[in-house]
Amino acid sequence: MRVLIVKASALGDIINALPVLDYLKQASPNVEIDWVVEEPFREMLEGNPLLSELHTVRTKLWRRHPFAAQTRRELAQLKETLRAREYDVVFDIQGNLKSGLICWATGCPDRIGFEKCDLQESVNALFTTRRIPLRRQDRHVTEKYLRLVSIPFARDFRDMQLGSTICTSKEDDANAEALLATLSDGLVFLFQYGTTWQTKFWSEQSWTELGRALLDRFRDASILFTWGNETERRAVTAIATGIGVGSRVLDRYSLKGLTALLKRVDLVVGGDTGPVHLAAAVGTPTVSFYRASDGDSSGPRGSRHVVIQSPLHCTRCFRTRCDKDAMCRNSIKVEAVFAGIVRLLAEPS
Repeated sequence: MRVLIVKASALGDIINALPVLDYLKQASPNVEIDWVVEEPFREMLEGNPLLSELHTVRTKLWRRHPFAAQTRRELAQLKETLRAREYDVVFDIQGNLKSGLICWATGCPDRIGFEKCDLQESVNALFTTRRIPLRRQDRHVTEKYLRLVSIPFARDFRDMQLGSTICTSKEDDANAEALLATLSDGLVFLFQYGTTWQTKFWSEQSWTELGRALLDRFRDASILFTWGNETERRAVTAIATGIGVGSRVLDRYSLKGLTALLKRVDLVVGGDTGPVHLAAAVGTPTVSFYRASDGDSSGPRGSRHVVIQSPLHCTRCFRTRCDKDAMCRNSIKVEAVFAGIVRLLAEPS
């Protein structure tokens, strides 16, 4: 049996979808699994022993230059490659227009997706041949993905132990070890400031206060800052300066390089963003906060993770911008994040 997973983006969603691979291999050990992924996130899946082939798409570039010769060539090549694989089943766990078009391009007669009420973009329903209803208990996004892919196999994913596989190179692992060797012998925290939406950030003042409180409590600890663009680099540099000795802004990492580091730090703090989900996937405890998004639906699960939801009545609004943004940021209290960190560190690993 040969199946295709269509989950092209974003980083956190791809990470939350990784247990799907383990489910499919346990449900049907001889299954061949391919995956369609956006080019920036290909690295996250490369080397995964559960995957047979990766198909890379560049939809942002294609939308910017829809009539370019290169776009036409790449689209034609994608369609040819997908059809040559002759899939038995295609699972669209993305649920928008672009994923629907990719499903249709496969030519597979059995294309399974979500019902219209559960789609990101309702037009997606035009491109799937079977639409699966979710159950009330499918609260978390990972459970929604698993519900969809479990349909042909009639095996309940809730009775299975499922993991996430993310491979890192020996070089990435060695670089992470070398970095940690330059730090003091205390705990190592990683602060993930950056994210995508304005309504997912936390205030620089709050990050600074949290860092100072942690270093006051754990004297030999180190706090590491990552960043993804120049704006984030300037912000975390200011925060690290405000915290003082014990904090360090890192050079920019590749996804696999960051993964290797996340495996080795003691705890990660951040909002609803890919690196937090990545840390949880590799087994590192996390404390994460949620404002516009829903921590119950997308936050890391399990006793080694603390999820903090804004107490405002308008939380989970899923707005990318808001004129009450400052008030919303301040609704996530430093004391609550600090208490979550202390609680996790007190529990046995």
